[in-house]
Amino acid sequence: MASTNAKYYGENGIHRVPLWRIAGFAANNLATNMYLFLMGYVAYYLTGFVGVAVVTASSFSMAMRVWDGVTDPFIGYFVDKTNGKFGKNRPFMIIGQIILCVMSFILFHVTHRLPENTAIRFGFFIVISAIYYIGYTFQCVVTKSAQTCLTNDPKQRPLFSIFDGVYNSLLWTIMAVIAAKLSTKYGSFYSVDLFHDLWVIIAIGSAIATVIAVISIAPKDRTEFFGTGKSERIRAKDYWDILKNNRAIQMLVVAASTDKLAGNARTTTVQIVMFGIVAGNFAISGTIMGYITIPAMILMMFGIGTLATRLGQRKGMLIGSIGGIIMNVLLALLWLFGDATTMVNAKGGLAFGIFTILHIILSIAATGFTGLSGSIVIPMTADCADYEVYRSGRYVPGLMGTLFSFVDKLISSLAPLIAGLLFAMVGFKDTLPDVNTPYTPSLHYVGVFLCYGIVILGLICNLVAMKYYPLTKEKMEEIQTEIARIKAQNLQNTETA
Repeated sequence: MASTNAKYYGENGIHRVPLWRIAGFAANNLATNMYLFLMGYVAYYLTGFVGVAVVTASSFSMAMRVWDGVTDPFIGYFVDKTNGKFGKNRPFMIIGQIILCVMSFILFHVTHRLPENTAIRFGFFIVISAIYYIGYTFQCVVTKSAQTCLTNDPKQRPLFSIFDGVYNSLLWTIMAVIAAKLSTKYGSFYSVDLFHDLWVIIAIGSAIATVIAVISIAPKDRTEFFGTGKSERIRAKDYWDILKNNRAIQMLVVAASTDKLAGNARTTTVQIVMFGIVAGNFAISGTIMGYITIPAMILMMFGIGTLATRLGQRKGMLIGSIGGIIMNVLLALLWLFGDATTMVNAKGGLAFGIFTILHIILSIAATGFTGLSGSIVIPMTADCADYEVYRSGRYVPGLMGTLFSFVDKLISSLAPLIAGLLFAMVGFKDTLPDVNTPYTPSLHYVGVFLCYGIVILGLICNLVAMKYYPLTKEKMEEIQTEIARIKAQNLQNTETA
């Protein structure tokens, strides 16, 4: 191994990294999730400025997620084949970020300036979006593929989830507040100025996060930290054997994709329905998130720091899922049978009645538990990649990351379509519910199902998948010992050659 990197190695082949580098590399997922937040409002842009119907806009989101998933295995293949001067991962982070920035600017600044023809505008939007999602995959795949070279210490690897969970909790909270204020400033979400302001904030923030992530992974993005410690020749036909026989990645995909389906179904429109229509004032959503975010992050950090690092990531997933099911059932009952309008006082602000207090307490617990089960997925993909090295001797982190993303995106792509169809069934075929839409019981029921019911179904799938997931804490210790032996043998062969 290179002497310059000897400081990262411990005993028995375990390699670690300073905690600040784990924190810094987690910013790569933050960078792509910023653009994910922006695209969460795409249905408003499509219905308002392109001229398509609600179901068509929802179908577009589904089609783009499918396209995003289809490109994943190809990009993963190139990641596995890459090992140049700038490493395996950093080139994909930088190129992906550039594509995201440029293509998103064109989407929301050029489309509405085209001739007022739905076919022309929609066709243009589809082409640019297809390129945009290639950039998204470029950067996203690295979040998972680089986990294996970042650290293989079983006690350190789950810590990525803490930083990732904290960053993204802050992201969704802060951006939700900003979006609410912008919708108030411009009168609704149907405003090109609103999209411009969102793009500027996200483009700058994502670029800064990417620079931090690139700096943080730099010293570990080297061959000696990849798999068996030497370059591997991976052939396309090897992928079938991996897909067929790596039970760990199969079960992780089932758990994570159903969670993502549930999370994506809880669209911005659902939040508008719950707080803007059922409760009566969308502006209180930002205030409530402010009360929920920090306690939920503390609960999630405690769960990962004590459960995942001590009991293993599989048990962390199980505990988070069970807790999430219980809390989401209670939240659904609260919103179905409680009076949400008591959350708003006479001045339009947040009122601290029984409903509000119960909602905040249950939401803190639900967010903490689901944050534990959701955030831990990314370092679990690294366990699956190490398992493949142990099982077959092949180091394919790119395949693991993109296989995971491929199935995950195919299944989760159904979320906007499901939401769009449900809204269409209750009368919203041409436009989505907005802050000015009047209350109806059917809209109330759809909002509760998309906010809590579908989450419960996803967490139940986690329990089933983890029953057949083979990578317990004890198994991972065995795997890391064997990989250390393989690395030592390869180093010895290199020195005697």
